[in-house]
Amino acid sequence: MTTKPMADTAFHPGEYIQEEIDERGMSQRELARQLGRPYQSVNQVLKGKKAVTADTAIDLERVFGGNAETWLNLQLAYDLTLARQRRAAS
Repeated sequence: MTTKPMADTAFHPGEYIQEEIDERGMSQRELARQLGRPYQSVNQVLKGKKAVTADTAIDLERVFGGNAETWLNLQLAYDLTLARQRRAAS
């Protein structure tokens, strides 16, 4: 079994979503409207306070193109990095 190096920094998928809407000149409110989600929920994802779920990933796929797996993989990588950091600290 091969082990992967541990990442030092965890990047929440919300950071990538923020970059995407910035590049498109889209506001958080517009993203929320297109996703069919409350503004506060979208804002919490962008701030890293809420996870990207499978349903959210499918909606992001619809709005941005690409595939839902990318968004879920970003969330998974973030969660694993945090878990590894917690274990290393204890």
